[in-house]
Amino acid sequence: MIISGEKVTIIGAGLAGCEAAWQLAQRGIQVDLVEMKPQAMSPAHVSPDFAELVCSNSFRGNELTNAVGLLKEEMRRLGSLVIKCADENRVPAGSALAVDRAQFASMVTGLIKSHANITVTEREMAYIPDGVVVVATGPLTSDKLAEKLACALPDAKMLSFFDSAAPIVTFGSVDMESAFFGSRYNKGGADYINCPMDRDEYKAFQVELAIAKEAEIHGFEDNLVFEGCVPVEVLARRGEDTLRHGPLKPVGLPDPKSGKTPFAVVQLRKDNTEGTLYNVVGFQTHLKFSEQKRVFSMIPALQEAEYVRYGVMHRNTYLDSPKLLDRYNRLRNDPRIRFAGQITGVEGYVESASSGLLTGIETARELKNMSPADFPGKTAIGSLALYTSGGAIADFQPMNINFGLIEPLDNVVKGKHNRNMTIALRSLSIIEGMKHGNDSNV
Repeated sequence: MIISGEKVTIIGAGLAGCEAAWQLAQRGIQVDLVEMKPQAMSPAHVSPDFAELVCSNSFRGNELTNAVGLLKEEMRRLGSLVIKCADENRVPAGSALAVDRAQFASMVTGLIKSHANITVTEREMAYIPDGVVVVATGPLTSDKLAEKLACALPDAKMLSFFDSAAPIVTFGSVDMESAFFGSRYNKGGADYINCPMDRDEYKAFQVELAIAKEAEIHGFEDNLVFEGCVPVEVLARRGEDTLRHGPLKPVGLPDPKSGKTPFAVVQLRKDNTEGTLYNVVGFQTHLKFSEQKRVFSMIPALQEAEYVRYGVMHRNTYLDSPKLLDRYNRLRNDPRIRFAGQITGVEGYVESASSGLLTGIETARELKNMSPADFPGKTAIGSLALYTSGGAIADFQPMNINFGLIEPLDNVVKGKHNRNMTIALRSLSIIEGMKHGNDSNV
């Protein structure tokens, strides 16, 4: 039974946990935020700060005709902590929202720790406490807590797949005589370093990448990797031209020296505000570090590259949510326990924070004896929650936000761009209506 005014315990201070804590605290609810760092660190974490971005530093597209851009704008209008901090720590990345990951995490941490309604406890939580609990432990839920959660799940099980992170190199070590700044189709600023390869260079690289030695990861299978984070070496094995139609796609990136489109292009994106660090876009990998150095050095502009972080793989744990959770991310058989973030089966930074935002808002409304916000399927936020709670979904898999999840328009609008914009404007109109309703507290 939920008691009005009860304190909420949130386990995990990642993107979802911090967002949920913020939304609750902003609505006057007392929060005990429990985070195991720095007392215990997972294999993928290096910073003691909250909301650490383990993989990319990009929150992806920022335009309304892009589904994740719409999701960000909905969250922005609802006072999202994560989007506020991302906007204020943005680094140039064309039409994408990329951030200085250290400054971003530092800002989130400072705002959370200074909030009067949030108490931070630094320890590993090995059990599910009494009262209202939000589990936001992300893809790297500790083994001890995962065991306790498994005991609380009826007739269903926790699932897992493997996620991956791309290498980061220093700007000073990139051979700019072999590379050039630019953005695809000149969209946005010249924010990416483009490392061209000719036909022979690419083919030699693809062959070596396909046979490079992988690091041993317990339980790893290529088919357990989320498709959006497939290791670059796995793509290389799928065919000679697979990489050229994926992360090495050269279309829209003519080399200014020749005016011609290269055979393949490796892109580097700024990873910090100063522009001293760049991550290798789309190069998630589980190769041995020595093999990464050897094979990636075959890219002409990266022959002498200095790596501050090599690519890594890590376990990504998530629930069979359609069988377990309702649209408010509550455990159906024990509603005092609720979840937020990647553990619910959403995929991506923005989607994880959106899940935390929804859980925080709906939990606050419940504790204040208010009716649910019930984000509808015509909004990006609502469509994600309805996807993860849809009981009819077979073979549930993690999902990024996309326009296919959002309820279609009642009328026909010709052209993908116009249709997506119409859906986006409808969604934002709904969000504004929810903000200004009679009992609004969204």
